[in-house]
Amino acid sequence: MPMLIITLMLFLMTTPCSAAEMTVGKFSTEDLSGWNDKPFKGKTTYELAKNDEKNVLKAHSVKAASGLIKKLSVDSKKFPILRWSWKIEHTLKKEDIKTKKGDDFAARVYVVFPRTFFWRMRAINYVWAAKMPKDSFAPSPYTSNSIIVAVESGDEKVGTWVSEERNIYEDYKKMFGEEPPLLGGIAILTDTDNTQDEVTAYYGDIFLQGP
Repeated sequence: MPMLIITLMLFLMTTPCSAAEMTVGKFSTEDLSGWNDKPFKGKTTYELAKNDEKNVLKAHSVKAASGLIKKLSVDSKKFPILRWSWKIEHTLKKEDIKTKKGDDFAARVYVVFPRTFFWRMRAINYVWAAKMPKDSFAPSPYTSNSIIVAVESGDEKVGTWVSEERNIYEDYKKMFGEEPPLLGGIAILTDTDNTQDEVTAYYGDIFLQGP
């Protein structure tokens, strides 16, 4: 999706936040306030749904790519820990991080760091991969300003809920070699436009918290 990073950057505006723990997405209470749909190629369907007797966000993609974006303005040094949970039905076998045609994942959570000019913005793209080794990372085939991190990999945990936690402040410094600007937004993306596949994923609540 060559327009993905540009679209995320142009969408984000400043919205101050402060708390010991910050709720980014509270899907368990059927709350989608502040989340906005942004199409890139076709449309992934996002809807609140029941799964394993709890309220979650369901994403279903058929040869399409669109995301949900939540605008923020957060100092990641004060709120470095990103926590979320997710579940997928299967990984995408045509995934290939080295090519644009293979740049699809069953589930992604983006953290976006805007700058004055969109070509200087940075993003970390946490994914559930099919082939990338777990905890490995690589630049997006579209831009080196977006780093893809395989938080989960393979089908071993497919069909089960998995809880994740990442230190986005430390990840940013490791991957870009500099102090991060303000976190400008978080996006959810389930996409199959490049691989021409179909997949369903589920997302639980998303939080930022202090060290």
